[in-house]
Amino acid sequence: MTETLSTPAPDTSTDAARSVVVPEKPSLEGLEAKWSRAWEDQQVYAFDRSKPREQVYAIDTPPPTVSGTLHFGSVCSYTQCDLIARYQRMRGKEVFYPMGWDDNGLPTERRVQNFYGVRCDPTVPYDPGFERPEKPDPKRQVPISRGNFIELCEELTATDEVAFENLFRTLGLSVDWSYLYTTIADESRAVSQRGFLRNLARDEAYQSEAPTLWDVTFQTAVAQAELEAREYPGHFYRVAFDGADGPVHVETTRPELIGACVALIAHPDDERYQPLFGTTVRTPVFGVEVPVLAHPAAEPDKGAGVAMCCTFGDLTDVQWWRELQLPVRAIIGRDGRVLRDVPQWLTDEPAASAYEQLAGKTTFSAREEMTALLRDEGALEGDPTPTKRMANFFEKGDKPLEIVATRQWYIRNGGRDSDLRQALVARGAELSWTPTYMHHRYANWVDGLNGDWLVSRQRFFGVPFPVWYPVDSDGEPAFDKPMAASEDQLPVD
Repeated sequence: MTETLSTPAPDTSTDAARSVVVPEKPSLEGLEAKWSRAWEDQQVYAFDRSKPREQVYAIDTPPPTVSGTLHFGSVCSYTQCDLIARYQRMRGKEVFYPMGWDDNGLPTERRVQNFYGVRCDPTVPYDPGFERPEKPDPKRQVPISRGNFIELCEELTATDEVAFENLFRTLGLSVDWSYLYTTIADESRAVSQRGFLRNLARDEAYQSEAPTLWDVTFQTAVAQAELEAREYPGHFYRVAFDGADGPVHVETTRPELIGACVALIAHPDDERYQPLFGTTVRTPVFGVEVPVLAHPAAEPDKGAGVAMCCTFGDLTDVQWWRELQLPVRAIIGRDGRVLRDVPQWLTDEPAASAYEQLAGKTTFSAREEMTALLRDEGALEGDPTPTKRMANFFEKGDKPLEIVATRQWYIRNGGRDSDLRQALVARGAELSWTPTYMHHRYANWVDGLNGDWLVSRQRFFGVPFPVWYPVDSDGEPAFDKPMAASEDQLPVD
């Protein structure tokens, strides 16, 4: 006989222990933290470095700047990256998705200055017992040493970074937190300095004293990629230069730069000024003789059709100065004020006396003073006409940039080398671009570069250049003989 096995009948018991009760208001308290810990413990988003390169999908998101609090836009942009990371994991890719904090440079320094009511003064000695102001006042900042300032930067960024991480963890971003980095950390500084030393060895890096876009608020040089064109209100001033056959009128928005004028420029095809090419005129108020020259960048339909070339009012002035080999007559300092010493090219007493009335003033105050001087001399025709012009700003600044001559470090990027520029465009053609129009944007950007990449900044809390300079017998630095650190010394301060 064989035993017959029968399937038991389904249990239809209505015992309360077997029923599921759905609460009207489910408790969510602790649920987020529970699953966050679970994902961390199980290393759900951990990156496996042993995977072959072709299986890796790497995401290099720019680290957010640690200079206060994150905003909705930050959350939105990183959510987009996270969607891509999750999609690539579902496709079987090994996703490298780190997180970092950009915690050095201008924004950090500005936040520390305002938060603690201090400013960095390298001439102040380090105070091991320094205590921060009890009632910080951003408008009355206390000068402190670089060492004390860096300590405050490190302290505040550490606090901010905890808040940043908590927010991103709360969002549930699928980053691998074991790869968290900061741009001011020793490892990051060593990587940056090593890259620069190799640029220097390959002759891709060089230093030069040249006209530089300068932010008077942050007291630092600014690169072309950091520019932001904004509409800026001003006035056109119709000013008369003294020519051999009568006045030559120029319409300018910056009369305070007349003392820095080195030439008048008009378009070579402009018949109004062709008879003046090769002659000279005298600047109003100062009486300095300057040539009238031709250049195709002049705009016949702008203002009076002839423009002042001053060293330096804008990037067009730099172009004219360089291509026409004009002298430098700078009168604006790094602080955005008219230099206090009377320039050597103002040789007579009336010119020197007029300049002394401008010396030390901001460009805005100097403009008002210069307008009065022009009116007193009879060189200002009519009243200034209101206008709006596009001015260059540092993307984080609130005042128009000045152009001053400073010594800076540059990386060759094709801005002054057509062969290198073509090579960079060709390399771009080897890549697959998504979306495709970004390839055209890249090529246009490279073709539009008008100078090499300015990489140095005048900062206290940042990555120092790993070079030193010997001093000559007069105690002056020999900038043409930099002494580079060795890679095994990195990072250096």
